[in-house]
Amino acid sequence: MALAIFDPVSLIGGKFSVGKLLGIKADDPLQLVRFIERGFSFDALERLRRETGLPLERLATAIGISPRTLTRRKKENKLTASESDRLVSISRLLALSIELFEGDTIKAVRWLTTASRALGSVPPLEMAATETGSREVENLIGRLEHGVFS
Repeated sequence: MALAIFDPVSLIGGKFSVGKLLGIKADDPLQLVRFIERGFSFDALERLRRETGLPLERLATAIGISPRTLTRRKKENKLTASESDRLVSISRLLALSIELFEGDTIKAVRWLTTASRALGSVPPLEMAATETGSREVENLIGRLEHGVFS
């Protein structure tokens, strides 16, 4: 079993990071945790939509927000801590995927939304609906980066 990838650069620094995808300025992972605990503004989700081209509804589903709740969150302009945490998890996978595809966001999004044999014919974005699934997608990205095809 492969170890999960921990890459602090994909969280807060680097060319394709969670911070850049969400428009969040965190100097270190602890500061990011504090932002998550307070809950992100809805604007962070909107920014991720703009950066990736993924439909808002697809992103909401990936982080576990129903259509009715999405409407409420937009009106309140606030995500819960749990939703913010899931948004960071999905953003991290997007950042890692963009790095995997050498900055090509379109190819990265296509890969994340296409069924993968290595994940039992489930698209990586759907597999990432749970924390365990997210880790498995991270492991797959790591294997692909190192030429270990699954």
